[in-house]
Amino acid sequence: MSVAAVVLAAGAASRYGSPKQNVFLPAVLAALAEANVSPVVLVQGAHALEPGSEPGSVVSVVPCEAWASGPGASLRCGLRALGDEVTHALVALADGPQLDPRAVARLVERRDAGPVVAASYDGARSHPVVLARAVWETVPDEGARALKPVLVDCSDLRPPGDVDYPPAAS
Repeated sequence: MSVAAVVLAAGAASRYGSPKQNVFLPAVLAALAEANVSPVVLVQGAHALEPGSEPGSVVSVVPCEAWASGPGASLRCGLRALGDEVTHALVALADGPQLDPRAVARLVERRDAGPVVAASYDGARSHPVVLARAVWETVPDEGARALKPVLVDCSDLRPPGDVDYPPAAS
């Protein structure tokens, strides 16, 4: 069994006002590298990505022309880029800079609990999410959020966040 990561980074970041993906990608990629998840596929859409290079990780950028159709289109682009040996995809968001490597490891460990396994913090579904290959073709345009998951409690860890707006000027 092989687990790869798909990092969704295709959005326009219109609420943020600039390509936030490039601001937060280093932290997300560092968390994935620390959790030893490789290869990593970055899904690029509205903006060019600058992933840099994390030691020990294999990162490739996959363009997704259909990114504006929704997160599901971006996710499907990333999933199609994974090799046949990959049985599970760990999905992370490029704008979740507090991604905890222990949450990644916990979800990878529990990947066989169901076809869709999602982190939860204080009972609320969040990310990362692990998708078994069996559900890759069923991802709707709304994305993996539309799929019913088995929740894995990560309340003892920091949530990854989901940054939509720039910090307020002081």
